[in-house]
Amino acid sequence: MSVRYPASFLVLLAILAFSGLYAQSAGQVDPQETEPWVMPRTPDGHPDLQGNWTNKTITPFERAEDQGPVFSWDQVATLEGRAEARVERGAQASDPNRPPPRAGRSTGGYNNVYIDRGDRVAIVHGEPRSSLLTHPPDGRRPPFTKTGEQRIADYRAFRRQFGTYDNPENRPLGERCIMSFGSSAGPPMIPNSFYNNNYTIVQTADHIMILTEMVHDVRIIRLGEPNPLAAHVRPWMGDSWGRWAGDTLVVETTNIYPLQTFRGIPPSEHLKVIERFTRTDEETILYEFTVDDPTTYTEPWGGEIPFRAFDDLLYEYSCHEGNYALTNILSGARYQERQREGNQFEQR
Repeated sequence: MSVRYPASFLVLLAILAFSGLYAQSAGQVDPQETEPWVMPRTPDGHPDLQGNWTNKTITPFERAEDQGPVFSWDQVATLEGRAEARVERGAQASDPNRPPPRAGRSTGGYNNVYIDRGDRVAIVHGEPRSSLLTHPPDGRRPPFTKTGEQRIADYRAFRRQFGTYDNPENRPLGERCIMSFGSSAGPPMIPNSFYNNNYTIVQTADHIMILTEMVHDVRIIRLGEPNPLAAHVRPWMGDSWGRWAGDTLVVETTNIYPLQTFRGIPPSEHLKVIERFTRTDEETILYEFTVDDPTTYTEPWGGEIPFRAFDDLLYEYSCHEGNYALTNILSGARYQERQREGNQFEQR
């Protein structure tokens, strides 16, 4: 004999059964989720920093004067929303019927395919930072010393002796494929607001190699008791020596090449950059830096930048292979000079 139950009763049974199963599954936690993160280590026992990393962020280098050290979460939502909207606008198809640029105006150099400036605020110790600089406390570089002001003025006066397009040596280092734009390769390693803020770290017992995607700069950091270069030997990216302080890699760099400026400021022979690399979790290396140049700045300055795991490939920055623009720039300057000389001859 079959027993029939009302439909509402069957629905109630189904709800109760589902609730029981949900409560049971909610009470069961995957053991892997509760296990604490374990620092990955190399065979010699030190933290493993190897892999691909990126420091791209929309957090500015220096803090706005009317801003505190930490963004509110509402500010974060606004800033990241703007960044996402900018990416979406850049991804729109170009109008094939748009008019050509006006004579004498730039045709533009990059579209959105090339640009990857980041779309997230830098989070350090759970705080959405309003600047990458953290000291001095106002998040801004300190003033120059009198000696620093004079040295910078002398450097700029020397540069002004030459025309901007007189020769290749007067063009920016990035344009000449010598060093990355800005200070991507460092030290200090600061993200730019354009592209290629990606790195590969390779680690052995006595060396650290950092490959910067921007202009494929390769930086070699020797580990162990420092045997510094002579004061007059100043290579690109300087002379870097690293040591382990517990689980933090501490790197001190001196002897930075005189033409490797930081935001237009040439390094003095007294400049020292101290960097700290600390693996804080599976996805993050906390990068801390301090710039100490007592003849240039009134006090040391520095900051903190999260390097996040980059689950993608780095690509060769074929700079020289595609750098026909430098030849064209100089050729155009020579053409303009000939034009001016011809006009002067005709006026005579």
